[in-house]
Amino acid sequence: MNNYDVVVVGGGTAGSVLAARLSERADLRVLLIEAGSGAPLPAMGTPPAWPTLVRGPANWGELTVPQGAVGAVTPLPRGRGLGGGSSINAMLFTRGHWDSYQRWVEAGAKDWSYYDLLPYFKRSENAVGKDPVLRGRGGPLTVGPADRINPVLAAALAGAIEVGQRRATDISGGIEEGFAPVDLNIVDGRRQSAADAYLTPVLDRGNLEVVTDALVHRLRIVDGRCTGVDYSVGSTLTTVSAGEVVVSAGAFGSAQLLMLSGVGPQEHLRQVGIDVLSDLPGVGANLQDHPIANVVYRSARPVPTPENNHGEIIGLVRSARELTGPDLQLIFVDLPRPVNGHPGPDQGYTIGVSVMQPHSRGTVRLANATPGSAPLIDPNYYGDDRDLDAVVEGLRLARRIGRSAALEQWRAAEVIPGPASDDEEELRDYARRAVASYCHPVGTLAMGDGEHAVVDNELRLRGIAGVRVADGSIMPSIPSGNTNATVYAIAERAAELILEG
Repeated sequence: MNNYDVVVVGGGTAGSVLAARLSERADLRVLLIEAGSGAPLPAMGTPPAWPTLVRGPANWGELTVPQGAVGAVTPLPRGRGLGGGSSINAMLFTRGHWDSYQRWVEAGAKDWSYYDLLPYFKRSENAVGKDPVLRGRGGPLTVGPADRINPVLAAALAGAIEVGQRRATDISGGIEEGFAPVDLNIVDGRRQSAADAYLTPVLDRGNLEVVTDALVHRLRIVDGRCTGVDYSVGSTLTTVSAGEVVVSAGAFGSAQLLMLSGVGPQEHLRQVGIDVLSDLPGVGANLQDHPIANVVYRSARPVPTPENNHGEIIGLVRSARELTGPDLQLIFVDLPRPVNGHPGPDQGYTIGVSVMQPHSRGTVRLANATPGSAPLIDPNYYGDDRDLDAVVEGLRLARRIGRSAALEQWRAAEVIPGPASDDEEELRDYARRAVASYCHPVGTLAMGDGEHAVVDNELRLRGIAGVRVADGSIMPSIPSGNTNATVYAIAERAAELILEG
C-alpha cells in the first residue's frame, strides 16, 4: 500500500493542480503530501480577511535575514495547508507581461516563452467576457475583476489616467501596459483557491490519496535515482516508494527539501552535516522576489467598507523609456498598509510600488539539518542599485497620482514617507528601510541550460533520475506580475509532461 506511481510533495497551488490532473488517469496511483492542515480556516473564504491569514497557522511564519546596511527584517508569508499560497494570498490573478518571459528563453528554457505558456494559462482559467484568443474558457478557476470597485480605488485609477498613464482593458492578460482593474480569484463573494478549484472536487477518486499534517524529511535516493520519500505525521515516520516524485513545496520548501536530501552546493551541505549525493550549486541560489514600498495617505473621510481583496486595481509601467517591457507595478489599496518602522494612520489608503524585474539575486540556505526548521532566507532586496533606481521612479509616480485632482476629495495628507522626503537619496533611504515582500519568491531551482540550472526543460532534476520540480522555484527569472497565475500554468504543463512520459 506504500507504493505509488507518482508522489507529489506539497499541496499548495502547484500540488493541487498536479494531484487533480494526474489522478484523471485512473491507472495512476497518486499520493499528495501536505505539511499543513486539510481543513480550511473560516477567514480563507472571506476576501477582505486575508491580511489576518498571514499571522496565523496557515502561514509558515518565516522571516528574511537582515537586509542591507539598515538591517531590515521582513516577514515572508508562505502558505501552509491545502491550496498553499492561493489559500492565504490577496487573490490577484494576473500573468506577467509577455516580455518578462523572454528572459526564461534567454536562460535556456527554450520552449517556455509567454506564447509557449499561453495554452496552459488558458487551461487553468474561466475568464468570462475576455478575448478567447488570449484568455481561457471553462477552466477550473473563474477569474475576473471585482464587481464593485471601492470608490477610493476608482478615484486612484482616475488619478493615474489624469497624470498621463494609459487605461488598459485587460491588464491580467499579459499583453498590455497601463492601469486597470485586475482579475481576482473571487467567485460569488468568496475566495477560490487551488484546493477549491482543483482538489476538493476530486478527493473521492479511488486512485488519489491525500495526507495532511505530514512533514517530508527527505527524498530517498539510491544509486542516482529517487525511489520515494520519508515523511512523518506526528511521531510516526513513514516511507513510501514512487515511480516518480514531483517536488512542489515552493521556492523555499523545495530548495530546502533537496538540500536536506543531499542535493545542493556541496560546501554548504557539508557545513551543516549532510552527506552530498549530488553537487548542484544552483540549488537555493537565484532567489528573486518582488520588493514593495508603500506611499500611505490619511483619508479625509472614511473609506467605504472593503468588499473584495483590498487591492482591486494595478498598473504596469516602465521606470525608463528604453526598457523593453514594464518593470514596475503600482497597486491601489483601500487600507493604510503598515510600513517597517512607520506607524500608519487609523484611516486611509495606500499606493504600493513594487519592482517587477529585480536585478538582485538572493539565496535560500539551511540553518541546520533538521527537517521542519526554518531555512535562512536572504532575498538581497535592493542589492543591485538598479532596483533602487526603479523603485524611486515608482514612488515619484505614486505621489503624482496621490496628488491628482481625482483623489482630492479623499486625500487628507501623505503620511508615509511624508512630503519632507522628496530628494533622490531620501527616497532611496526610505525604500531600504521600508522594504517588504510582495510575497512572490521564485527561482531557487531554476530551469535552463546554464551552469547553475537545476532542472531541465521538462522539469527533471539534473543528475538524479525520478524527480521533477514543478512550482515557482523553477522560474529562471521572475515575471512582471503576481506569480500565482504563472504557477498554475507551470503545474498544468508539468502534469502534461508527466502524463506524456
